[in-house]
Amino acid sequence: MSNKLIKFFNITGLTWFVPLVKMAAGENPSQQIRQLWLIMGVPIIAFILFLGLWSVSAARINTSLGTIPGPVAVWHEAEGLVDEHAAERLKKAEFYQRQDERNQKKLVEDPKAEIKFRPYTGKSTYLDQIITSLVTVFAGFLIATVLAVPLGILCGMSPIFNTAINPLIQIFKPVSPLAWLPIVTLVVSALYVTTDDSWFAKSFITSAVTVTLCSLWPTLINTAVGVSSVDRDLINVGKVLRLDWPTQIKRIILPSALPYIFTGMRLSLSVGWMVLIAAEMLAQNPGLGKFVWDEFQNGSSNSLSRIMVAVFTIGIIGFILDRIMQSLQAVFSFSKI
Repeated sequence: MSNKLIKFFNITGLTWFVPLVKMAAGENPSQQIRQLWLIMGVPIIAFILFLGLWSVSAARINTSLGTIPGPVAVWHEAEGLVDEHAAERLKKAEFYQRQDERNQKKLVEDPKAEIKFRPYTGKSTYLDQIITSLVTVFAGFLIATVLAVPLGILCGMSPIFNTAINPLIQIFKPVSPLAWLPIVTLVVSALYVTTDDSWFAKSFITSAVTVTLCSLWPTLINTAVGVSSVDRDLINVGKVLRLDWPTQIKRIILPSALPYIFTGMRLSLSVGWMVLIAAEMLAQNPGLGKFVWDEFQNGSSNSLSRIMVAVFTIGIIGFILDRIMQSLQAVFSFSKI
């Protein structure tokens, strides 16, 4: 049982629980306490020192919006954003309740009365904007993966195709999202016409496509490297067995290259998350990037604190996304963790 727990914690990245499990299993307590101190105690102390340094130095820096907020002010602002979300949800519930009561009253007076259902048009809360950003980044990441993996397999299997496409990769890989965004905006505006029944707003499409263009390269390159690194003996066995190309890719290529592919996907998701914030700022997609931009433009006394909340939110979500991809890599790439 303890071995299964240890494997689970290693796969999920929750390694700080491993010494506790080993101590419960009766392993050397002093050694496990030392290990626990290294993986938990030292980072906690370092973070406390960081908070102290931040608190002391923040009060000494004056900006046009006032002093830099300290940890306490940022925490209070985070609580305020959560309270705003709860208040907005209450308004939404009350709106639909009033609408239902009004419609029921109409039906009682006239069973054939025309009933209208109006959507709630209140402002997006901070938590809503987080969800919007996550949906946008995953949309761009999935499109990038669907494009990058097949192209990477072709590059790894065909030296000619790799030679042909490599210059394009080297040219477009370092392009900034700020350079892609105007082009993407113009193309989306020309090709995608929104109506009242449209599923997606233009700002969402623009942000997602920008994420795709900037994040597909790590997956493409790592997939190509992984496929080209497959043991030639395995390829020769496939040829001896006269396996067709789809079967070779499914049975030999993909299982062998899977660790490289997941490494590329992990890097792509990290790049996509970083790119997203800049894309949302300029495309005005109602996510975290727009939240930061709106607070910067607002210039109120609590704007800096709100921006700092967004900075920590972006960092924490990025860390969680990386952990999720690391766990998936360990599960699906035959890791020996």
